[in-house]
Amino acid sequence: MTSPPPGSSWFGHPRGLSTLFFTEMWERFSYYGMRGFLFLYMVKALGFTDKHAGAVYGNYVSSVWLVAIVGGFVADRWLGQYRSVLIGGAIIALGHFTLALHALPFFHAGLWLIVIGTGLLKPNASTLVGSLYEPGDGRRDAGFSIFFMGINVGAVVGPLVAGKIAEGIDWHLGFACAGVGMTLGLVQYVVGRKHLQPAIARLAGPARPVAPLTSPKQAIGSRLLGLVIRLWQWLRSFTREEWKRISAVFVFFVFASLFWGAYEQAGSTLTLFADRYVHLELIGIKLYASWFVAIQGAFVILLSPIFAWLWVKLGPRQPSAPAKFALALMFVGLAFVLLMPAGAAAQGGVKVSPLWLVGAYFIEELGEVCLYPVGLSVVTKLAPARIVGLMMGVFFLSNAVGNKLAGWSAGFISTTPLPTLFGVTAAVTLGAAAVMFALIKPVQRLMGGVR
Repeated sequence: MTSPPPGSSWFGHPRGLSTLFFTEMWERFSYYGMRGFLFLYMVKALGFTDKHAGAVYGNYVSSVWLVAIVGGFVADRWLGQYRSVLIGGAIIALGHFTLALHALPFFHAGLWLIVIGTGLLKPNASTLVGSLYEPGDGRRDAGFSIFFMGINVGAVVGPLVAGKIAEGIDWHLGFACAGVGMTLGLVQYVVGRKHLQPAIARLAGPARPVAPLTSPKQAIGSRLLGLVIRLWQWLRSFTREEWKRISAVFVFFVFASLFWGAYEQAGSTLTLFADRYVHLELIGIKLYASWFVAIQGAFVILLSPIFAWLWVKLGPRQPSAPAKFALALMFVGLAFVLLMPAGAAAQGGVKVSPLWLVGAYFIEELGEVCLYPVGLSVVTKLAPARIVGLMMGVFFLSNAVGNKLAGWSAGFISTTPLPTLFGVTAAVTLGAAAVMFALIKPVQRLMGGVR
């Protein structure tokens, strides 16, 4: 591996990492800032029932990730990764400012704008990070861990600022605050474009001929046949080794979905738990329920550099990607085991200490730093270059499934005993961890030597 030219590196990484670090930081400021109080806004300001709010929340957050697969495809085929991130960020900002308007139709319109914008931005920003590095560059995993830390800087500051404004002053000002954050992210993204040129060039690859336009007189049957033939030819273009690696991405998708189903309850079930059952004061400081989602990001900021250093230090002796996924599921399961006695105490009419949630989120974050940055990195290494955006979208689809499960689970908080609700989540994730540990060797064979 050659040394970077003088002045071209950022803490030993390509300069473009700083541009994407801050772009993602501001995007996550807007996303988590709004998400921290979204459920509370629906229940308290709009008068939604827990079940109704859970359904809307689940549909929204799952759609944010579901559309990512379309965003990856659009970037691969038409817009390119750079323009997809730029256009997506502009649509996100518009969505937050739309939410700042009071009429209910603006609420739904704003959510859909954020869904569309995030679908364009999210997978392609991560793809750009992976493309900053040459194939085989040992700094890639560490680079994704640093990028992941940027995500969580925004995830901490966003809920603290927007959440306090929303709960303490006015809900709609909180939405506007999130829009301002995304706008700041767009400004610095455009300013730092020159640092992204190496990644843009690698993703562009050799120029591809443009197919001629189909004649309007062509029969529908012929068009469909042509589409099927092109699809079949495209599928056959992948080698056996590439298909094995694509299969490995789908295995990671399944287990990541279960992880996110537990982890993302922070914005649904556990936000309502904080609002209704937690003593919202600590060492004389008034707390807001929307602030608790910031705890996750705070722990990641502390843990990400440690884990980034650890993976580099261990080198080839570090756990494999499937082993890290198994550890992640184990940790998130243990976090919900910890919450079971807190749920039992709360069910008895006691306002529990906020430290229960702090402890649970710390254990969860040990899991997230084993899964999320590792998952992003391994997808960029496993996916064939011509569909890397699409495969990143597939990986983000796990967040869609998980967030849908998280929204659905929140609908049971007022009808199911809390120890049971937390215990079921713990049982599912710990069981999945055991299965993943058993599958480490088979998945490694599918990966074909990629760690």
